[in-house]
Amino acid sequence: MTDNADWEIPEEARPHAPDYGFDLDEALASSVALRARIPEDAFTASILGTERGGNGVIIREDGLVLTIGYLITEAETVWLTTSSGKALQAYPVGFDQTTGLGLVQVMGRVKLPALSLGSVSEVGVGDDVVVAGHGGRRRSLAARVTGKREFAGYWEYVLDEALFTSPAHPNWGGTGVIGPSGKLIGIGSLHVQERQGKGQIDVNMSVPVDLLKPVLDDILRQGRSRHPARPWLGMYTMEAEGHLVVAGLAGGGPAARAGIKIGDLVLAVAGEPVKNLAPLFRRVWSLGPAGVEVPMTLSRDGRTVETKVRSANRSDFLKSPRLH
Repeated sequence: MTDNADWEIPEEARPHAPDYGFDLDEALASSVALRARIPEDAFTASILGTERGGNGVIIREDGLVLTIGYLITEAETVWLTTSSGKALQAYPVGFDQTTGLGLVQVMGRVKLPALSLGSVSEVGVGDDVVVAGHGGRRRSLAARVTGKREFAGYWEYVLDEALFTSPAHPNWGGTGVIGPSGKLIGIGSLHVQERQGKGQIDVNMSVPVDLLKPVLDDILRQGRSRHPARPWLGMYTMEAEGHLVVAGLAGGGPAARAGIKIGDLVLAVAGEPVKNLAPLFRRVWSLGPAGVEVPMTLSRDGRTVETKVRSANRSDFLKSPRLH
């Protein structure tokens, strides 16, 4: 959603202070608007665009902001707008490929309202949470947890336990999910549909902040986790009618170089049959770090095709954050 100064959450869907056991307005004051500019020649420019906007949450009074990583990947400039309306220039500190979380730091000396990190263990299905966007109550939602479960994304991404909330926030990227203690428990990533009864409802998928804690110091020191990079294929795979279908390829990526084609069906990885996204990615990752050769069995036009893909480190294709 394009951020527009005129949009608001309907009054009946907003959080109301008496419903929570913490200072709602103080908690919401930590949400910021985030705008990032990405070079036109960046690897992700054609997919995610060169102008990206969303939200972030201040997690330290010195201006350290937690957001969703795709907003700041390859960013050359980042601007934040605080709850008081002040615009602040910031720079991307780092982006963790495994969790999808990103950090930015305000330039200069500041003191800003910060939200403490909590845990997704604070909530269960049906519990009330607040989904906070920049703009206070008028841009925030009173929501409920609809699920805590595994999530797999076609861009070679798996969360063992993602947080799902409803109703869906219209400007979900980087929104903060605030738990019953008034602490931050998740960061908004996606808008998806979830089955409910015989129909479907719109929900947000958020990344639990629990995943930040083990890698926070690494990202602050070196912009990424110290753990070896996972093998990346650059193969965008979808589940369709019981099959794993190659729906897209990253230009110049390992899968494209190996001759994999859009429309191929993935049958097995290193001799092990795979039928769903999460097992597919986990099987690839189990073979070793980035650079490992990945044997694959495909079906193409009714024929079985055996191939080997020399994996890569996804970060090698991206422009590194730089301090201005």
